[in-house]
Amino acid sequence: MNALNILRVGQLALFLRELLDSNDALYDCWVSGEVSNVSQTGTGHHFFTLKDKDAQIKCVLFRQQALWQTVLPLNGAQIVAHGRVSYYEATGNLQFYVDMLQEEGQGALYLAFEQLKAALEAQGLFAPERKRPLPPLPMRIGIVTSPQGAALQDILNVLGRRYPLAEVVLSPTQVQGEGASRQIAAAVATLNRLEGEEAVDVIIVARGGGSIEELWAFNEEVVARAVFASRVPVVSGVGHETDYTIVDYVADLRAPTPSAAAELVAPDLADLQYTVDSWRKILLSDMAGRLAIAWDELESERQQLQRLSPMWQVDSDRQRVAAMASAIETNLTHRLALQSERVQSARGRLDALSPLQILKRGYAIVRDLDTGKVVSRLLDTEAGNLLEVRVADGAFGARVEGGKQNAEGSKRKAGAFDGRDKE
Repeated sequence: MNALNILRVGQLALFLRELLDSNDALYDCWVSGEVSNVSQTGTGHHFFTLKDKDAQIKCVLFRQQALWQTVLPLNGAQIVAHGRVSYYEATGNLQFYVDMLQEEGQGALYLAFEQLKAALEAQGLFAPERKRPLPPLPMRIGIVTSPQGAALQDILNVLGRRYPLAEVVLSPTQVQGEGASRQIAAAVATLNRLEGEEAVDVIIVARGGGSIEELWAFNEEVVARAVFASRVPVVSGVGHETDYTIVDYVADLRAPTPSAAAELVAPDLADLQYTVDSWRKILLSDMAGRLAIAWDELESERQQLQRLSPMWQVDSDRQRVAAMASAIETNLTHRLALQSERVQSARGRLDALSPLQILKRGYAIVRDLDTGKVVSRLLDTEAGNLLEVRVADGAFGARVEGGKQNAEGSKRKAGAFDGRDKE
């Protein structure tokens, strides 16, 4: 035996698991059968067997998937399970790992859903690049739903609260039962035929929650084709948040509920008002800034034009002359003040030297009226001459008695006195 051909158990198990996981048909498949041998672990995992008259396979439904199932495995129940086939090395079991459970009748519907979904996706009906943006401010909103359904009232309540400016155009239709899919497709086409002022800006296709059978009209190809052909953006709001239909994939935008579809379509009027006020403030501020700049430029141009004007030159020269005159006047005033101070100082010194000041101290000025000379000695006058004697407060007349004679006698007496003194 060639040792190279011998596989360890782990190697064989790994080979089997990789072989099964690489098979697309086994990695994503639906299996129907009767449930048996159900058990549940303390952690919430479900183990059971699916069987028919020919075979059986072990199945596991892990806790994470079991939490959102509407159907759980019960002994004796006929179900359809979705999942993948793989090999569990630790126990050597070939197992079916289940991620979805449906009652056997519903399983056929899910199979049809998956088949149509795959076909339409291959044809490009779900392509992201064909999705159109919704109009920011729709003026006419088309609604495709039942006029008796709660979905319509939910949509109208949201639109009335958020965006009462828009006009609502209802294209009524049956939303479940025989013929509902054709009515829904026709209602979408009717809204697309509106033109001019009657044209709608966006369409909401909606209905409330329900079972897969109740929502099945929105899984029909005729509805998918009508939504795909719409020249107006379409928002789907079918069922509850966990419900998905073919329309959700074809529509330009999917909303989890009819109310959410209305919120996606209609802006909030309060938000719009806030945005408008914000832009108004920005525009006013920008305009004020631009006006200030323009005013400065205009003032600069005006000043330049003034400098080129002869009158501006005359005014400029006049202002310059006035400034020079003011400076000269100020200088002269200052100089006159200094001169005045000097005159006052000189006057004070002259007053101090004035004969009048001497007269005030008791002296007098004697003038000979005949000769007009000031008499400062006895020799300057003769007996009988008329004199003017000026004192501090006036003058009076006098006559000389003695005169030169008295002066000569005084000299002789002085000489005799001097001689005797020398002796």
